[in-house]
Amino acid sequence: MSGANRYVTVKNATASKERLMVNLFETALRHMRVAMQHLEKGDRHAANPLLDKSSQIVAYLHGTLKRDSAPAMVDTLAELYTFTMARLMRAIVTGKPSDVREAERAFAPIVEGFQKAVASMSGPSPQAARP
Repeated sequence: MSGANRYVTVKNATASKERLMVNLFETALRHMRVAMQHLEKGDRHAANPLLDKSSQIVAYLHGTLKRDSAPAMVDTLAELYTFTMARLMRAIVTGKPSDVREAERAFAPIVEGFQKAVASMSGPSPQAARP
């Protein structure tokens, strides 16, 4: 196992459940962006596995929603996840980067929101505390 892989393994093993969720969001978004670059170059062979992985992560996130805690927010997230998955699947079929772009535009704000929420749970960063 390479040093980088060991680092990621230890990082994930010691992360909070909230941080692991953010890691999933970030991974899905990163896969979307890299896949879009491949599609822009006409390389569907390289893009499709990334699109599939992104879609699987978004489907997993959709499955973790618990409507009883915040029904309106969960309904909105469910719609955004469904839209994102549909666009990713369409991109696999069509090979159009615009489909991935639409998925990314819907998904990126969710990722940013979860990043901010988890960061606020852990308190201010050391850099933010400096005068």
